[in-house]
Amino acid sequence: MIAVTDLAKETALRMMREDNIDGQFIRVGVEGGGCSGLMYQLKFDTSLNEDDKEFEDNGIKIVMNKKSVLYLAGTTLDYSGGLNGKGFVFTNPNATRTCGCGESFSL
Repeated sequence: MIAVTDLAKETALRMMREDNIDGQFIRVGVEGGGCSGLMYQLKFDTSLNEDDKEFEDNGIKIVMNKKSVLYLAGTTLDYSGGLNGKGFVFTNPNATRTCGCGESFSL
């Protein structure tokens, strides 16, 4: 469903350890907004919702709501520590247009 690169895995596991909370996973999603119409959401979470779908890749548990599955199928989650800022990066093959900062997209 969502592929997780080695760098994203290492960074997520380190951040989860720093939070010192057991049972954390990465919650990703999509919501309206941004200059291209849709924005990516990512946070660490510990509780599941009724409409969540669970996936695992590269030893990382990913959770998202059913609606977001449609937008994020085939996406790769990476981490960038470059000059344009640090953070998790979504590479979404479904996006037909993205904004310059990479935080929003449209289909």
